[in-house]
Amino acid sequence: MGLQARSKQRKLQPCPVPSAFPHSPPPLGPRLRAAPSGLCPAHALTAYRHRQCACAVPGCGLGGSGLAVQRRAVPCRPLEQVATMPVQLLKFIKGKLETQLPSHLQREDLKQLQTGLDHSNKYFQDTFVVAGFKVAESPTAREDGRHACHLQVSEEAGSAIYICTQPSTSPFSETTSASVAPKYVYTPLNCLKDGTVVNLYGIVKFFKPPYISKGTDYCSVVTLVDQSNEKLTCTLFNGNLESLPKIYKNGDIVRFHRVKIREYNGQMQGITSAGFASLTFDGTVGAPVVPRASSKVYTFIDEEQKTVEELRIWAASNLSVPGPEAKLSDVKPMMFFDLTCQLVGKAKVDGSSFLLKVWDGTKCPYPTWKVPVEEKELEGDKALLHRLRNVTVDVLAYDNHVQLAKSLKIGSFLRIYSIHTKQASATNEDISSHIEFHLHGGTCYGRGIGILPENNADVEELKTFLECVDLTDSQNMENMSSLELGDTFDNYTDLESPLQRCQQLSATVLTDHQDMSNTMLKTVLNSRAPQQYRIRAKLRSFKPQKLYQSVKLHCSKCNTLQEVPDGDAFDLILQGCAATAPNPELQSMSWYESVMWTTQEEKERKITIHFVKHYEMLQRPENTLLMIEGGTLKEIWKLTRRFKCVIPVKSKEDDLELLDLSAPFLLQGNIKYYGCKKCSNPKSIENLSSLAEKREPSWEPTEIAQVLGIELLQYVFVMKFTLVDGTGALNAYLFDYEKFFQIPASEILTNSFLQQKMEMTMNTLSPPGRKLGQFAVLEGDKNGKDLLVCCYVCRVLEFSLHLGKNQK
Repeated sequence: MGLQARSKQRKLQPCPVPSAFPHSPPPLGPRLRAAPSGLCPAHALTAYRHRQCACAVPGCGLGGSGLAVQRRAVPCRPLEQVATMPVQLLKFIKGKLETQLPSHLQREDLKQLQTGLDHSNKYFQDTFVVAGFKVAESPTAREDGRHACHLQVSEEAGSAIYICTQPSTSPFSETTSASVAPKYVYTPLNCLKDGTVVNLYGIVKFFKPPYISKGTDYCSVVTLVDQSNEKLTCTLFNGNLESLPKIYKNGDIVRFHRVKIREYNGQMQGITSAGFASLTFDGTVGAPVVPRASSKVYTFIDEEQKTVEELRIWAASNLSVPGPEAKLSDVKPMMFFDLTCQLVGKAKVDGSSFLLKVWDGTKCPYPTWKVPVEEKELEGDKALLHRLRNVTVDVLAYDNHVQLAKSLKIGSFLRIYSIHTKQASATNEDISSHIEFHLHGGTCYGRGIGILPENNADVEELKTFLECVDLTDSQNMENMSSLELGDTFDNYTDLESPLQRCQQLSATVLTDHQDMSNTMLKTVLNSRAPQQYRIRAKLRSFKPQKLYQSVKLHCSKCNTLQEVPDGDAFDLILQGCAATAPNPELQSMSWYESVMWTTQEEKERKITIHFVKHYEMLQRPENTLLMIEGGTLKEIWKLTRRFKCVIPVKSKEDDLELLDLSAPFLLQGNIKYYGCKKCSNPKSIENLSSLAEKREPSWEPTEIAQVLGIELLQYVFVMKFTLVDGTGALNAYLFDYEKFFQIPASEILTNSFLQQKMEMTMNTLSPPGRKLGQFAVLEGDKNGKDLLVCCYVCRVLEFSLHLGKNQK
């Protein structure tokens, strides 16, 4: 709440309302009026953040909510502050609290309150007195059941808050604490309603292990079912991995508290809300009912244990959860399965893949792929790795799984979900085919890595089994000296060298045309399209040498390419538009609110920002689309750091309109979106209101472009590769850049790290200063229109080559 608690036990002391509040409430409340001239841009942003009132903010008082701020934008003066706190009546009968507090609140001593900590689900129970307040009607009384009035306090009105703490040993404190034991109500899945926050039990039918979302939070997706046979898919976010449900397999039973229900496309969905917490239980009938909690403090009573056991029995009789789990001894080529195993070694392979050496005590019936890595890169007990060399397998984790794979501890027990086994044929006649194990990037089909605790039932069973595995054939390895051990590993790596050509690491795995043999480029060049080939070649050269020049803008409608305009051209367009003053009659319409101010520069300039509303209300900045008139390029970039989308506009007589399409029509983050001048037919800017009327506007660039009549230009890489194999040379043009570089072309111009990654990729394929014989080998399929090429060096890369229909 931001109160500076200076009170002592049994002593009243005034605690003034603070002059600034650390949290910005959701945008509910009065319209945002234009700021007077002379207000700087920083003040305008502050006015946006604080110009809202009567909204609940967690962590305030007994109800856990109720702090809000309302401010007027006034130049060169402190902004006015008004705090509103909801009033809820609590009854005490004989020292006991009759009215139950919200179940998610946890009591905390006032003396223990600290700044910088999250108090959103805390409350303190002491006596406090409010003086100098005003009473106003509560706009949310019908929805949240609180008192019909709010108390308004402000520093200007001379309001004060007095707090009197109670001794921790007082009977009042003890009896009240004991009486706040929550009683939860659980909602069946067939009784869920849109917009409600519920508690529920369910059986896991499908789940995605937690993964890092596009932001900084972890995300997990869970599909639940219960005795009503209704399904509910929940998308759960949290910045702390430990706060997400600890689900290990389908069939687990979960208890979710404070899940928000929303309807989307006719289906109910669940998302996390304030105070979300979970318990997870093994779904096996007869297994101990031991909760895996996402928080340190939780309640679990005997009645709920019966609920878990009833769900187990129902699931065993009515729910088939055919898990794809398998042991290494059961694997076959071209299958996907879950593996429970122990990690005995790991190594970095390259920037997009990571090696995990695992075993489960059984032996794969096929020869397995041994990934060639340098000895210094391999972590783990070398003696143990050598003893287990015949029963371990190498699993390559890609892309979004790499970060978690790096953090795994040697010896930990894992469940790896949706491993792909691929059979690869060796080109050397002395070497037989082998099995490769891949954990592909993404989260489709539940792909991911789960860390199992030592007390997990499956881990205990696996540990018992591993202890019984007979490894006597190589026991003498334990007594070898470190020198002998190093020699052994050097020889072991040498034995792998004949396989390296067919066992290269892959960023993506080709699953098509495995039965095709390689064709020489001479044959390809002498054929007519369409034909289908598989080729193996080397990259002799590529253009442009300056890789940033390969980024172009492509129109999929007229199939034209154009250069990406530089920032100076955009800035000149903005300067030209700033010469025309904004039209005051176009401010604060029904679907947007406006703020205008005049800069204090030598040459005065008027800037207007129009905030698009959602259901007559402003959204949080990170969800807000705004339009700006009169801003400079520097000012626009500042706005993109805070707001979801920024659209530069200018005033005409009766409406706002987009700038010339030589300028970007939309900026989102550090990406500028352009429209095709030839194919676009710009429509009224008012069409944005149709997107704002959606239940949850996403403000996706494609949707914005569509309603504005803009044909969106896509960022692409355009490069010319010259491929050779000793029989001929083939010029190939790279278009399928996402598969090849695994880098979004829209970000390469503004991200130095991605530029370095792209440069490293090309230096690997075509090393500067080396002879052609040392270059990387490329292999792939060609069908006349599209040529899918795999570059075998440290990983496999894919791209498409566009050829004319009748070209050779």
